[in-house]
Order: sequence, then structure tokens, then C-alpha cells
Amino acid sequence: MSVIQTTHQRELVTEEPRALPASLTTFFAAGAGFSVATIYYSQPLLGMLTEAFQVPAQHIGWIPSLTQLGYALGILFLAPLGDRYNRRAIILVKAGLLMLALLGAAMANNLNGLLVASLFIGLMATMAQDIVPTAATLAPEASRGKVVGTVMTGLLLGILLSRVMSGVIADWFGWRSMFVLAALSLLGIWLVAWRALPNLPAASTLSYTQLLGSLLRLWQQYGALRQASLVQCLLSMGFSAFWSTLAVMLHGEPFHMGSSAAGLFGLAGAAGALMAPIAGRQADRIGPVRVALIGATLVAIFFLMMMGMTWVEVSVTTHLVVLAIGTIGFDMGVQVSLIANQTLVYSLEPAARSRLNAILLVMVFIGMTLGSLIANQMLAHFGWGGVMGFATTVAVIALMLRMKK
Repeated sequence: MSVIQTTHQRELVTEEPRALPASLTTFFAAGAGFSVATIYYSQPLLGMLTEAFQVPAQHIGWIPSLTQLGYALGILFLAPLGDRYNRRAIILVKAGLLMLALLGAAMANNLNGLLVASLFIGLMATMAQDIVPTAATLAPEASRGKVVGTVMTGLLLGILLSRVMSGVIADWFGWRSMFVLAALSLLGIWLVAWRALPNLPAASTLSYTQLLGSLLRLWQQYGALRQASLVQCLLSMGFSAFWSTLAVMLHGEPFHMGSSAAGLFGLAGAAGALMAPIAGRQADRIGPVRVALIGATLVAIFFLMMMGMTWVEVSVTTHLVVLAIGTIGFDMGVQVSLIANQTLVYSLEPAARSRLNAILLVMVFIGMTLGSLIANQMLAHFGWGGVMGFATTVAVIALMLRMKK
């Protein structure tokens, strides 16, 4: 018998759960939102931090970079632990450590201290990616998509509102106050989790090394996982290409708008967040593959529409209106596709949901990183039309891949 077969047999079988109480679903949504928001709190504070520590702006830029790096490393190396250990304990430990990391950031007296705290914030913020598969595990199959969609709504709202809240609070009370308030929010999450979360026995008896090794086995074994991950990676490339260059484009000709204008476009993300539970319910009703196809189609259509605007001469007002509509549309499509693909991969192997989720999200992160790097080069050499051309191309490829049987 092969090693793969032997370790695979050590995955434990889970029973079909009962209906998940609405109160627990709400807690999962709040927990995911507050934890993932900690990744983005520092971004509006960078100007203040440059003055506070009297360092060059390029040095301050390492703060969000290390936070994102920590999050990526946490997804790859920590998220799989959810299949091996009690997820309740993992969420409690991460919430406690995240709270301490936030307090460390609040008390940092120099840039190096804040950089270390930022890395640990990113690592522990991956509790959001423990919460989502936990909700999926506790939900019955008939309503799993709806539950995942609701929890993802909280997560997406956390991403959307974090920058706005951080900027406002820091303007009124200083940058340290934002980290203190964030730590208090995590204390609240820890207390509710301690009281409300049921024990969740390990779904696997594999060692940590075997868990990481099984990531490759899962990737090789499930074609549906490869397809979903590659589709979401491509869509994330277009998503990141748009958002990483939008502020620069709006700042130049013919718009001459400040960074606040890009922030207002960011509110369009609310539409995507509100679509999450709807996408989840439709995934339960008509199947996640069809819903993912709808999501990829929306992204391709709205990117194509925005690319078309770069080929014709229109007024600034018309261009902004089309840009706003396109932003709402493609963001909605990306979120619909993500919810559907998460629902799909969670159904492949119940005992490996944390690892399946980690694989999907690592591919999303790769797509986001590549999209940002490529888009900045496209903007420099070909302008906004080049960025939209790139985003449209990867969206169409994702749609074709999603249509493949």
C-alpha cells in the first residue's frame, strides 16, 4: 500500500451536522470581519506613521507588506492545522495572540517594533480562514452555501470598512488608538468564542508534516479544486490590477482626483459583500459550478465594458459613471465566483476543508500579487487601456476555464 493511500485512510469521517443557529452564523460573520480587518487598519495610517517615526515613506511601506506576507504565510502554514486540531482551540489561541499583536503595535516606539507586530498581525489574522471552514463544517450540506455566503459577507465588510474606520478614528484620536480599539474588538470575539463555540474534534490524525505534504495530494487528486483555484487566481489578477492602479489613473488626466475618490469607488465593494449570501443560496439551489460560471461571466462583461470606454472619446462624467457601474459589476462577479468556488471545494473532502481552503486562498493571493505587479507595468507603458486590456484578458481566460467540463 502506498504512503498516499495510508495517510489518506487516516482522514476521519465526519457526520452530517444539524442546522446551524442564526446567532452562531452571525458570530462567525463578525469574527471573520473583525479579524481580517486587522490586516488593513495600517494602510490609511502610513502618512501619520511617516511623521511619527521620522522615516522615509518607502520604509513605512514595509508595514502593510509584512502584514500581507504574514497573512500569506499563515494561510499556507497555519490554516491546515484546522484539520488536525480542535478548531475551537485554534480560534481562541489565534484571537488571543492577535489581540496581543495589536497591543504590541499600539505600544511600538520605533519602526522595527511596529514591523514585527505587523508580521504577527498578519499571521494571526488568518483566524478568519479558520472561521470560514468551521462554519462550513457545522452547517448541513443543504444550507452550506448560504452559511458560507453569510460568513463571507462579514469578512468582505471587514475588508471594505476597515480602511474607512481606521482613517476616521486615527484623525480624531491618533494612530495608536486604532490598534487599541482593534485589540478590544478581538477581546470581544475571544469572549464570545469561549462561550459559544462548540468543541470541534480533529478531522484528521495526520502529523503536521503529513498535513503539508497532503496539500500536493489534494491538488493532484481533485480536478475540481485545480479548476476552481485557477479560475479564482485569474479573476483575482484582474481584481488586483484594477484596484492597484485606480488611484493613480484618477489622479492623472483628465480626472485630477485625489485619493479620496478612489476610496469612494471602494464603497462599490459593498455590492459584492451583499451578494455573498445570495450567491451562497444559489450555490445550494442550482449548484456551485453554475454560480461560479455566472460570477466569471459578470467579471468578463464588466471589464470588457470598461475597456471599451478607453477606445472612445466621452465626457469625464460619462467615463466616471461607466467606471462606477463597471466597478460594482466586476466586484460582484468576483465575490459571487469566490463564494461558489469555496462552497465547491468544501464539498470535496470534509476532513480536509482547512487545507482545501488554504490551497484556494494561496492561489487567490498569488493572483492578487501578480495582478498588481503586471498592472503597474501595463499602466506605465500602455496607460489605463493597457490595464483594462490585461484585466479583460485574464477574466475571459477564467471564464473559458470555468466553462471547461
